Amino acid sequence: MAAGVCVVAVKADDRLCGVAILGRPVARKLEDGFTAEVRRVCTDGTPNACSMLLRAAWRAAKALGYRNVITYTLREEGGASLRAAGFKLVTDRAGGGRWSSGGRRAADTHPLGYRCRWELPT
Repeated sequence: MAAGVCVVAVKADDRLCGVAILGRPVARKLEDGFTAEVRRVCTDGTPNACSMLLRAAWRAAKALGYRNVITYTLREEGGASLRAAGFKLVTDRAGGGRWSSGGRRAADTHPLGYRCRWELPT
């Protein structure tokens, strides 16, 4: 389907209070042309801004022709905003490995523990 990146934002009282970045899945096995990934969400702490951003990302993905939206949290994160936006926990054992493999060495600057993958079908 659509390629590239989409950015959504929410405002409260005429001020920007949050943004989210939506793109193709980082995991190659999930890049089927019909799945989009919420890569980043950032708010200023405005109540409900995070769940509003996640729903806005879902609407944008749907408008671009995607069928599923996924995102990840660390295991120790609760996921309340994701549940409020309608996301369902798919697995709590996603990722968790190192980027290095065989002859390709890479610095591990990301958390190495397993992550939770959440999904919301459009």
